[in-house]
Amino acid sequence: MYRIFLALSVAAFASHAIAQTPGSAETAVLAPVHRFVDGFNKGDTKMFLAACADQTSILDEFPPHEWHGAGACAKWASDFDADAKKNGITDGTVTLSKPSHVDITADRAYVVIPANYTFKQKGKPVSEVGSIITLTLQKSPAGWRITGWSWAKH
Repeated sequence: MYRIFLALSVAAFASHAIAQTPGSAETAVLAPVHRFVDGFNKGDTKMFLAACADQTSILDEFPPHEWHGAGACAKWASDFDADAKKNGITDGTVTLSKPSHVDITADRAYVVIPANYTFKQKGKPVSEVGSIITLTLQKSPAGWRITGWSWAKH
């Protein structure tokens, strides 16, 4: 009986340890980041917005350069579309590299990822190579959501 109890205890501990490995925590944090970028690349606003928390702070290279508060991601998307139309930008795609940092403390995370942005401007290919996207996330009952991000053009 003691051996069975010991074996079950070891198995339960091992499965808990595997479920809580740093890799799996990192994977969980990065999932909404990838949904965010995939949604942007596909032009799927619903997918993009689902990765964002309602209260978000954003810094980006186009005016007004700053968005924050309730609905900030939706407002950013609207302003991005208007800026792209004004400047003849189409076919935008963000490609993420391996994260430089994925720091997780309890229900908060800080992520830094090198990124490239390619697009067409008035039909001509343009690349922003070596940019950086920095994000903050918070875990809620619904999962990890982006609470802030900034894009730094290289």
